[in-house]
Amino acid sequence: MWNAIENDLKQQGRTFADEGTTEEKAREEYRAIAERRVRLGLVLAEIGEKNNIKVGDDELSRAIVERARRFPAASKRCGIITARTHRRWRACARPLFEEKVVDFLVELAKVTDKQVSREELYKEDEDSAPAT
Repeated sequence: MWNAIENDLKQQGRTFADEGTTEEKAREEYRAIAERRVRLGLVLAEIGEKNNIKVGDDELSRAIVERARRFPAASKRCGIITARTHRRWRACARPLFEEKVVDFLVELAKVTDKQVSREELYKEDEDSAPAT
């Protein structure tokens, strides 16, 4: 993730100062984002494992072909054009697996509508915001 950020800045000819931050602050922010992503991935993996959610090879093949149609560059990344190695296929299965777990959780969710005023909606955020 950090390499992508640095490369984007270089390609755009920008610096962290141009973005209104320092490299140290940006590193802290992106590290926190990366940690949240890892924790979320672990939670989804645990839920998927406990509920026996799997991605079959046929599902994976269909998803890869579909994504390759929409994003030709993805076909290279997922091994459509190059040799289909097990590692590449599994890397492409992760997002599909996470989608299936989220779909499973959405099916379990009980949603109710509740009318709230704009003030009430934003007050809740203000109450839970950490003090700075």
